[in-house]
Amino acid sequence: MSSAYDDQNIFAKILRGEIPCNKVYEDEFVLAFHDIQPQSKVHVLVIPKGAYISFDDFSQEASDAELAGFFRAAGKIARDLGIAGEGYRALANHGVNANQEVPHFHLHLFGGQPLGRMIKVPG
Repeated sequence: MSSAYDDQNIFAKILRGEIPCNKVYEDEFVLAFHDIQPQSKVHVLVIPKGAYISFDDFSQEASDAELAGFFRAAGKIARDLGIAGEGYRALANHGVNANQEVPHFHLHLFGGQPLGRMIKVPG
């Protein structure tokens, strides 16, 4: 880990039940809930229950069971939300250049509408 995990971040507080969320799914590995500022018709955040700062941290430090459990849950959530058939975007921001706002690894699931290009093509 490049820096210490901040257990006062908003997602840590949500995991501890200190802040409510509009829960979509929960199991032993993840908690998923609707984003409070949705960027698409469907916008759900999937967070691991472990104290991981970023995708980089999670990919290096999580156990095989946590890794498999997280990604299997993310796929199930997309199917359960009905966005898997028409397509969806799974996005994880890492660090300053990607504008990661909360220092707890999280995956955004966007869908329910055409999403367009993710990054503007230079031209």
